[in-house]
Amino acid sequence: MLIRIHATIYVERKTQKSIIIGKGGEKIKQLGIDARKDLEKFFEAHVYLELFVKVKENWRDDDQSLRHFGYTH
Repeated sequence: MLIRIHATIYVERKTQKSIIIGKGGEKIKQLGIDARKDLEKFFEAHVYLELFVKVKENWRDDDQSLRHFGYTH
């Protein structure tokens, strides 16, 4: 069985996006590898993990964004 996961990491500033991605994409690659290994152990199945990083300014201060991401008051 193969589980496909498409995940988006939201940050508030473009500089944060650069930090998450890292030089040549090395940080996001290692993050994906580590996360996939943990997910495969948890699900006991092969996992295809696709990660995206997007900038959404002030999302932490926006109630609608917080609800969209699953946070409640």
